[in-house]
Amino acid sequence: MNRKQSPTAMTAAATRDAAEVGATTAEFTMRFSSTPRGARLARRLVEDRLDAWGHPYTSTVNETLTLITAELTANAVRHGHVQGRDFEVRLVATGKTLCVEVSDTRAERVPPLSPPEAPCDAETGRGLMLVAALADRWGIEPRAMGPGKTVWVETAVL
Repeated sequence: MNRKQSPTAMTAAATRDAAEVGATTAEFTMRFSSTPRGARLARRLVEDRLDAWGHPYTSTVNETLTLITAELTANAVRHGHVQGRDFEVRLVATGKTLCVEVSDTRAERVPPLSPPEAPCDAETGRGLMLVAALADRWGIEPRAMGPGKTVWVETAVL
């Protein structure tokens, strides 16, 4: 992929690539800098990709997966950051299921599958509770290619 392309051009190229895969499967994968700006760009591209795949911006599916992506990428930046390493987002549509995966390179900081409830006055600590509430299924596994972990979420397409 040409690094001088705009995000819109990269999105269009990824849509063409997904269309070649077939009508029942589409995939988008990209690495992002482990910064708040990278997390924001990842969220925006997932939102755009879902719209391109037929899930409009204002649909429940798009809004849900965009929110989940925002939480997972923020966690990758805040808790999974390793100096000089990126995080990766993978979005896959198969039939009636959408899956988003966020991988970072920090293996020793694995989030709990049953997130504890944050104190009422806490300003943080509710992201994974939101993910658990919105996802049909979610989990954590070792990163397939290299060190780190992957947090994945599946939701049914309504």
